[in-house]
Amino acid sequence: MPITDVTPPDYSTQIGQVRLLIPDTDQLANPADPSQAASYIFDDSQIQAFVTMYVGSIKRAAAQAKLVLATSEALINKVITTYDLKTDGAKLGAEIREQAKLLREEAIEDEQEDANDTFTVVGNTTAWTNSWL
Repeated sequence: MPITDVTPPDYSTQIGQVRLLIPDTDQLANPADPSQAASYIFDDSQIQAFVTMYVGSIKRAAAQAKLVLATSEALINKVITTYDLKTDGAKLGAEIREQAKLLREEAIEDEQEDANDTFTVVGNTTAWTNSWL
C-alpha cells in the first residue's frame, strides 16, 4: 500500500485530531517484515471513514477507531505466554473499550453543551408604561 498518510499528523484537521485521541501519531515499523515502510495503525482513508460515519464528530470517530482496535487486539493477541513475556489481548481490549466509552460520553456532553449555547432573541414591539409606579 502506498504511503499517502500525512507525517507528522496535521492536528488542525479532523484526521489529525482523531489520530491524537486514538493515539496513532507515530508511524511504526512492522517487526514481522522490516522491509516494509513504517505506517500508522489506521491509514488516513480509514480515519476519514470513521469521521464520515459519525458526521464529523471527532470524539465519536476516535471512540469507534478504539473499538476496532480493541477487537483486533482481543482477536489477534489473545493470551500469549513465552519464557519471560506475557501478553493479554483481552485485557488490553477491555481497557481500550473503556477509553472508547469515555470518549463517547465526552461527545454526548459536548453535544449537550452545544445545544445549550443557542438562544432566541425576542423583540418587544410595545412600549412599557411605568405610570402605575
